[in-house]
Amino acid sequence: METMDSILAGVALALTWQSILAVLAGIVAGQLLGAIPGLTATMTVALLIPYTYYLDPWVGIPMLVGMFKGSLFGSSVTAILVKTPGTPAAAATVLDGYPMAQQGKGEKACKMALYSSVFGDSFSDIVLIFGASFLAAIALKFGPAEYTLLVAFSLLTMGFVSGAKIWKGLFAMLLGMLLGIVGLDPVTASPRLTLGFLELEEGIGLIPMLIGFLAVAEVMRQMELPRKHLATSTVSFSDDPADRRVSWLEFKGVLPTLLKSSSLGTAVGALPGISATVAAFLAYNEAKRSSKNPEKYGKGELNGIAAPESANNAVSGANLIPLMAFGIPGDIAAALILSALLIQGITPGPVVFRDNPEPIYAIFTALLLANFFNLILGHGLIKMARRVVTVPKRILFPVVLVIAAASAYAMRGSIFDVQLVFLFGLLGWGLTKLAFPTVPLLIGFILMPILESNLRVSMLIAGSVPNPFAYFLGRPAFVTLLVVMFLLLVLVMRRILRDREAARAAGLRSGG
Repeated sequence: METMDSILAGVALALTWQSILAVLAGIVAGQLLGAIPGLTATMTVALLIPYTYYLDPWVGIPMLVGMFKGSLFGSSVTAILVKTPGTPAAAATVLDGYPMAQQGKGEKACKMALYSSVFGDSFSDIVLIFGASFLAAIALKFGPAEYTLLVAFSLLTMGFVSGAKIWKGLFAMLLGMLLGIVGLDPVTASPRLTLGFLELEEGIGLIPMLIGFLAVAEVMRQMELPRKHLATSTVSFSDDPADRRVSWLEFKGVLPTLLKSSSLGTAVGALPGISATVAAFLAYNEAKRSSKNPEKYGKGELNGIAAPESANNAVSGANLIPLMAFGIPGDIAAALILSALLIQGITPGPVVFRDNPEPIYAIFTALLLANFFNLILGHGLIKMARRVVTVPKRILFPVVLVIAAASAYAMRGSIFDVQLVFLFGLLGWGLTKLAFPTVPLLIGFILMPILESNLRVSMLIAGSVPNPFAYFLGRPAFVTLLVVMFLLLVLVMRRILRDREAARAAGLRSGG
């Protein structure tokens, strides 16, 4: 009875006009900031945290959380319409969102991203509310060995299901991994592949790499087209109502992908140290691997938008699971929220529901409220973005290049990052001309630092015990994960062989 009274009191606090206004302000700011490449909501939240000291926790914390939720959707709008993800988490959305925009279905793609974002957010928030302690206990079973196995499996399968020739997929993946190790060695601190540039000792920035590889490369590709093509609108929108909305049948068709990707994003978010960007690419990779028509991915597939968007948004709620249950922040976003809670005198952990039940239930209610506002305000952002991108290409392309340079410079105040943007633009343009897939390179770049750090820690721990194999085989989580991934790898290989046999049989019939 006492728990129910605390829940009702928390709901009442979340429904005050101050809390509702704070959530609305956070969503609007997050959507606008997320749509601007390089200006991530994390920067703004870090600056706003001291001001939450003057606000009640059920006002300040929901505003910060709303900003994160809004930024994840806002970044997908520019990713779809102009192939420029506002945040790294939206990079995977480009792969099918931008082709849909080129087909006149940009509004449908943006709405699919909006619905997927809200679905993934709501899914992870519900899991957080009802299963924080249980999932956090599972997450804590994952150590360096399990992380190594998980990342290695993702890289391996991704190279085989890239949709191109296998050797091209593997080459792109290895190139991405090579770029991912540029910088100082995490153990010896010796420079690797820096070519004598001091700026590269910090590693290659993710924002310059993504903006150059996706946005600048696309501008270069478009500039190859005839001059009259540059006088047309950047994105044209179809007049067919079916191309401007997501029908109920289409939503039902992507529902299995939404459930699977939201579950994957929630699981990834509950593991400390893995970002929404990783979750988005893992979900996209899994959706493509398990699809009956993987060849449609990269050409404007709704599931290719639903998977990364639901997964990266599911992380926003799930990274609060270890924070609320054990006081361990899952990523930078959760760490910022932790600092805001500590400012308010609330210490997350096993006793937080006993010591501060009403503010916590108010925050949980505000999470669900933020999802509703994100859905409503998201339609307004789509309409505003639609007007912006109808300007001629000869005007928008120079603007995109300026924004790309400014976004890269804003991250670290470095001209070197601006140079990297255009260098990666040339690289992306060249790989596209040679028909190399982009997904393996991006995933290899993002996952390589995680793979290396966890692998080296695992080897150091295993080397410190008498029997290294006993260390790995003595971990139930590692053994379970190894068995599951072996079975999945067998299924993947069987599918590849079956598809090859079908293609060979079709070739023989056509030849005969």
